[in-house]
Amino acid sequence: MQLNKVVMEKYYIVKYSGPFGFIKPWTAVRDSETFSQQFLTPSIVEGIEKKLFPELLNEEGIKKIKRHRLSYKQVSQQQEVIQTRGWNITKKGKQFLFERPTTILMRGVLLEPVLHLAFSNKEDAEIAFKQHICLSRNEDILMPDEIIGVSKEAFDTEEAFNGYELIFENGDQSFHVGYNRKNQEPMYGWLHIVGTPLKSF
Repeated sequence: MQLNKVVMEKYYIVKYSGPFGFIKPWTAVRDSETFSQQFLTPSIVEGIEKKLFPELLNEEGIKKIKRHRLSYKQVSQQQEVIQTRGWNITKKGKQFLFERPTTILMRGVLLEPVLHLAFSNKEDAEIAFKQHICLSRNEDILMPDEIIGVSKEAFDTEEAFNGYELIFENGDQSFHVGYNRKNQEPMYGWLHIVGTPLKSF
């Protein structure tokens, strides 16, 4: 009886799309060339959830988003001017000069990303469907397209849900995907790829 309940369990998927989206890399941002990741880290998913459900702001961890899936067409390299984290101090006569040098980085931006967020109940999906989300930057907005009710098995097999998904587990196949900004603890996961994540033009 319990087995039948598991088989019948459904996800309520909210599909989001937009013209472009930036995912902040977890590697050092001072690298000479940095690309967007192809997956969302636990902190990004938690940030999206807290944007959709502000009542969870004081709680740690991901509570409502059960799964997700990200696909896109390609990565476009964009130039960005950044400043160093620290200050350079030089003495000129009796005066001290404080300077933060600038440099140019190449960053990757996802073109035509599609993100599916899975919820366990329809009420949460409907709340999420009334709002936009950002992957990492406020100007990279994705808008809701539709709500789809599917089984958990269909979410992992149907072509409509192809894409990259980081499973937030620390196991044998997991790798380091960044640090939790609140407690500086390392975050781990393993990459679950369904179908063809890159959409054809």
